Amino acid sequence: MDFDQLEIFLEVARLSSFSRAAEKRFRTQPAISSQIRALEEEVGARLLDRSGGRVSLTASGKLFFKYAEETIEQRKTILNEIAETERVPRGEIVVGANEGTCLHILPEVFAQFKRDYPNVAVGIKRSDYARILESVLENVVDFGVVSLPVNDNRLEAQMIHRDELVVIAAPKHALAAKKTITLAEVLNYPLVVPKLGHTRDALDKLFYDHNLKPRFAMELDSSELLKRFVAADVGVGFIARSNIEEDIRAKALSAITLSDVQIRRDLAIVFRKDKSLSRAAKAFMDIAVKQKNFATASVGKRSK
Repeated sequence: MDFDQLEIFLEVARLSSFSRAAEKRFRTQPAISSQIRALEEEVGARLLDRSGGRVSLTASGKLFFKYAEETIEQRKTILNEIAETERVPRGEIVVGANEGTCLHILPEVFAQFKRDYPNVAVGIKRSDYARILESVLENVVDFGVVSLPVNDNRLEAQMIHRDELVVIAAPKHALAAKKTITLAEVLNYPLVVPKLGHTRDALDKLFYDHNLKPRFAMELDSSELLKRFVAADVGVGFIARSNIEEDIRAKALSAITLSDVQIRRDLAIVFRKDKSLSRAAKAFMDIAVKQKNFATASVGKRSK
């Protein structure tokens, strides 16, 4: 039995799926199944029920899940506490974030952190808003980076970046020549929107509050795909300004500011209130706050 097997077991149990666990762990499904079989043989009990088309924990599996989770957490605690005895942070931190944040907000933070603390390993778990919060609460990640607000009194949030949603269109689209536009004007055109997530929830609430009925051309689960389809003139979309800076410079997209409403997108690092953050985790947070506070000022100037 090793830590890799325990982590695989926990992933399968949480996702109730071998195939989804394989995707998350970047393994093949047969490799995941083999590790679970080896684990079950060693403990001498069936841990997962594979019948009925859904994977679920057996009675033995529920008991084992508790101890596996505690073992993984104790391992992280031991490694971090040992690392804390060193003057320079060591060990590992794991961050949860969505696609757009990973691509456009965090790279410079990670780069600076690795320059300052090369002996700290950094892992990224890419997921959506709800799953990131779950991962923080389950101690799968040290902290997550999500849009505010976060309405869970078990979590603490430290804002690192202020942004706004803007309208995007293909350069040859009728809206591309405009600098500002009203929300009602945008809805004269078909929309390309996120399928799920915090941004979609904010848009749906905005449409409802203004008694507007949008026409959806496409609903996508990737911000990068959304940009590509808008660039292909499938429709217009809404996206965080920081996510399109390179596209604007490359003239692949046009951005238009909403004149009658402002859709804020404030990003924060969230972590469990009862969690003792390692020196490495605190160092990462300090760098994120310093780096992104500079970005906050520049976004503010652009949006005036």
